[in-house]
Amino acid sequence: MLSKTFASAVHGVEARTITVEVNAGGMVAAGKQMYWLVGLPDNAVKEGWQRIEASIKNIGLNVPRVKLVVNLAPADIRKEGSAYDLPIAIGILASTGQVKTDQLDKFLFMGELALDGGLRPIKGALPIAIQARKEGFTSLIVPKANAREAAIVDGIVVYGVENLKEAIDFLNGVKDLTPVIYDTREVFIDTSNKYAVNFSDVKGQENIKRALELAAAGGHNVILIGPPGAGKTMLARRLPTILPPLNLYEALETTKIHSVAGILGADSSLVTERPFRSPHHTISDVALVGGGSNPNPGEISLAHNGVLFLDELPEFKRQVLEVMRQPMEERRVTISRAKVSVDYPASFMLIASMNPCPCGFYNHPEKECVCGPGVVKKYLTRISGPLLDRIDLHVEVTPVSYDELSNHEYKSETSDQIAERVIRARNIQNERFKDHKGIFCNAQMPSRMVRDVCELTTAGANLLKTAMTRLQLSARAYDRILKVARTAADLAGSPDIKIEHLAEAIQYRSLDREGWAG
Repeated sequence: MLSKTFASAVHGVEARTITVEVNAGGMVAAGKQMYWLVGLPDNAVKEGWQRIEASIKNIGLNVPRVKLVVNLAPADIRKEGSAYDLPIAIGILASTGQVKTDQLDKFLFMGELALDGGLRPIKGALPIAIQARKEGFTSLIVPKANAREAAIVDGIVVYGVENLKEAIDFLNGVKDLTPVIYDTREVFIDTSNKYAVNFSDVKGQENIKRALELAAAGGHNVILIGPPGAGKTMLARRLPTILPPLNLYEALETTKIHSVAGILGADSSLVTERPFRSPHHTISDVALVGGGSNPNPGEISLAHNGVLFLDELPEFKRQVLEVMRQPMEERRVTISRAKVSVDYPASFMLIASMNPCPCGFYNHPEKECVCGPGVVKKYLTRISGPLLDRIDLHVEVTPVSYDELSNHEYKSETSDQIAERVIRARNIQNERFKDHKGIFCNAQMPSRMVRDVCELTTAGANLLKTAMTRLQLSARAYDRILKVARTAADLAGSPDIKIEHLAEAIQYRSLDREGWAG
């Protein structure tokens, strides 16, 4: 008897429906192979037979001694992972008359089986549910741990099951299952922007807060340079709290990536806060940008629509940092292998931190640097010019004084207060770039647009010329200064770039100054 069930294969952040065909027929002599699996399965899929057979027997059903041929179609797509256990098991039971077949074409199944028949969670439940709805399936059966995630997609009925027997009883009409109901918009409103940290926790550092406000308002990349203990990491971790809240589309897009990576966790659903990823400096280039023999999203994709924080930037391997250059420009990364090519979104804000020298005290107001001649310059050259070219704000962080730390009457602005100004500036930019596809903030402007959007007065042009000459700024600083000045004007609600906006932008080019490192 031939039966068909339906599953799904995830490639990148998209899914594709897989038809699981099972044919049962012909007795098998003792000692002969009874199970054949075709359709480009990987080892995890092939090993599923042992789990499937044990789970069927342990729930009180049987696997007759007949020849079983399982085909995963289309046969030219490689099938990976253990999530095909459930659709194959249902197909085997349907082909041997133990499960009714009249409703199987309406369902899509995914799940990994335990030996006792239990179901373990899978990766990519959200893109699988989206694709199932597109292709007209009315229902989706997944492990209970993935049900809330899949139920984000409206227009398809999602059932979460704990074990194989529960799914079989439901298909045979023995037991009813309650669909998982998930009000995406209500949950999104209730849980968005619930951060555990706040800028009000930070005492002093008003100039650094202003720099991060500028970065958030214009989508600019930032590097914080300062001695150990100055608060660089503390400030960086609070940057997501002043970014504009995720809209529903961004939240779904971000959740898809985290779902594919398998980091949503049990009973998790929608990502409602901007991601903040902080990989260790020993990370490999594959882990950072994505890839592997079975391509998975890397840290830059997991930071999509959020912040990627690289602490102690010069300690990262140069090769690792260089692979970020193209994704930072294109805001996506393409992973190409001999048989597969997948795209992952990678639109993130980069915030990096570093000590100014190996000992950490170069330019310190109180402590003396003990690094030898040329050591500081050599330390900074660990970061390539092309990478620095993609960082708009170079911010020098100085330690907070005892008086500021011990002043209990000091009240710092909250993240909500700063975020209000950031959102107003972003609204101005949304209106400015509404006719330009793929540009949403000032940092994303190409050079040809900078000349039109960032027009200077005669006094402003003279100031910039003087700054470029006297401070010996590099040529790559020119566009960056104009973009940051435009953001400063947006924060002030000014249609024109004034002298004070330009002067503020100029001060954020520390690493471009000739002689900064001696």
